[in-house]
Amino acid sequence: MSANKSCPLFLFFFFIIHLLAAQSFAANSTILSYEIQPFIRVYKNGTVERLIGTDTVPPSLNPKSKVLSKDIIIQPSLNISARLYLPRSASATRKLPLLVYIHGGAFFTGSPFTSGCHGYLNSVVAQANVVAVSVNYRLAPEHPLPAAYQDSWLVLKWIFSHSKQGGGGSEAWLRNNVDFDRVYVSGDSAGGNIAHNVVARAGLESTGRVRIRGLFLNCPHIWGKERIGNEASDPKMVAVEDNIWIHAYPNSTGFDDAQLNPDYDPNLSKLGCKKVVVYVAENDILRDRGLQYKKALEKSKWEGEVKSVDVKGASHVFNLNSPKSKDSREMLKHFALFLNDKEKFN
Repeated sequence: MSANKSCPLFLFFFFIIHLLAAQSFAANSTILSYEIQPFIRVYKNGTVERLIGTDTVPPSLNPKSKVLSKDIIIQPSLNISARLYLPRSASATRKLPLLVYIHGGAFFTGSPFTSGCHGYLNSVVAQANVVAVSVNYRLAPEHPLPAAYQDSWLVLKWIFSHSKQGGGGSEAWLRNNVDFDRVYVSGDSAGGNIAHNVVARAGLESTGRVRIRGLFLNCPHIWGKERIGNEASDPKMVAVEDNIWIHAYPNSTGFDDAQLNPDYDPNLSKLGCKKVVVYVAENDILRDRGLQYKKALEKSKWEGEVKSVDVKGASHVFNLNSPKSKDSREMLKHFALFLNDKEKFN
């Protein structure tokens, strides 16, 4: 009898506890843990709200350029995928250069499937007449760095498996159309950071007989502890850059981590390619770091050629934000020359 009387009391307390928990969850769903404009908001209950880079467009046959694209899942358990691009001139009898492209978004946002990224890759593939693989890596904060580095390396290894030396790759667009002696890696902003780190790893680890020919960086996300150039004149943007790294890679060694600041990479001289172009924009907080990256490569005794292009009056990743501008069109032409070994470094 006493057990039966205690049951309603137990249910009452059970209900109260769950009600309080629900109220706490609801309250935390509106309380910010942190916010990094214009990229992301993270709430106390763990909810992540991405503010940009969330739109998607399907792969297609571009009616103007006739570039064909498709999506492929590479590692289902990790949700790692890529969007592949094939120019209309593709033929099994004529092998083409390969571009491995890594999108930006402060490590928190974006994908190969956004309209901006998709449109840009269509333009590059048509202009340069190359095959392209646009990497879809896992995003912070749910998957903090080094996840994006590891994912991009996994995709690179998957790509290289389609070479004659690699053996096992089954994707026909890569097996039938790519000249694996002409592989290039590129990225914008955070994607530029990831691209650098992938090529740096390729200089230290075996990639079979495939070698990366060149690296093309667009306003790369490179940073450091001490202020250089004009960084100190914009404390608001300095705070943004600091917060990006703190929350994207909470277990890093700090702002002079070699993955963020190549000046502190003891293996920089082993960068796994022979040609590098770095684009920077005059009105970008990351400008001086991009220029410093060129100096660091030269100082490291790396046995390659490096060139920087400083675009006057331009802002961060100007070519993606204003793809039809004169500077953007010039950059696209330059990129196409680079991907076809027509870059002049002297």
